[in-house]
Amino acid sequence: MEKRVLFRSTWLPWALLAPQLAIIGVFFFWPAGQALVQSFQLQDAFGISTEWVGFDNFRTLLRDPGYLESFKITALFSVLVAALGIGLSLLLAVFADRIVRGAMLYKTFLIVPYAVAPAVAGVLWLFMFSPRIGVVSYGLGKLGLDWNYLLDSDHAVALIIMVAIWNHLSYNFLFFLAGLQSIPKSLIEAAAIDGAGPWRRFWSIQFPLLSPTSFFLLVINVVYAFFNTFGIIDATTQGGPGQDTMILVYKVYMDGFKNGDLGGSAAQSVILMAIVIGLTVIQFRYIEKKVQY
Repeated sequence: MEKRVLFRSTWLPWALLAPQLAIIGVFFFWPAGQALVQSFQLQDAFGISTEWVGFDNFRTLLRDPGYLESFKITALFSVLVAALGIGLSLLLAVFADRIVRGAMLYKTFLIVPYAVAPAVAGVLWLFMFSPRIGVVSYGLGKLGLDWNYLLDSDHAVALIIMVAIWNHLSYNFLFFLAGLQSIPKSLIEAAAIDGAGPWRRFWSIQFPLLSPTSFFLLVINVVYAFFNTFGIIDATTQGGPGQDTMILVYKVYMDGFKNGDLGGSAAQSVILMAIVIGLTVIQFRYIEKKVQY
């Protein structure tokens, strides 16, 4: 029988919810409302004069080839970060779940990257892949690959994708490992007795039971790729070379804080927020149907 908590007082539930509602209101709804209002305005860099321009900021953005190119870069970046990050972390979690000796040491090393801030992670990989002093770039040069993310856009995109995946790998790994360890061992043993090999056991038993975890991480990784990778971009490529790594969230910063286009930057943030909300709704609307709870 399901047990539910019943409050005799009508004000107590709202009092308990008040701190969280206040935090959401101050740090989400109020800034979102401010951005929505500013997206219909044209302001100078100092915010002294303001002119109501309606949808002109949005029309200008949709006619800007540089902004449309940012959509392609962001789409490629987010898909690769989410897909490769989830796939690689699932593989590592499967290996960690099967290790008997030294499992704690293995898991500890895989958790370490989550403690590193995105900007710090960008600096670390920047030193390793620096064309002049980087250890990895030196090794690649010995193999015949002239690595230079400052001049080659493909190298720059590859660099930020690798940093983003590495920085978020531990988060995905922890959830997948917890999901694997929550699967009853009796199911795995029964399948092994029936003659199912390791791959068959994983694909037929473990992977379907991990579908709620996979769906949750898919949503989280998409949001991470769109928003939380700002520090990585700023510490490594700063949108370059040219604008080949100028993803949407970094373009909001560049146009608003560097170029002084506050109205256009606000319009970009509104579009970015709408895209992420739309993707999340689509994921819950269609992909969640295939999730087995």
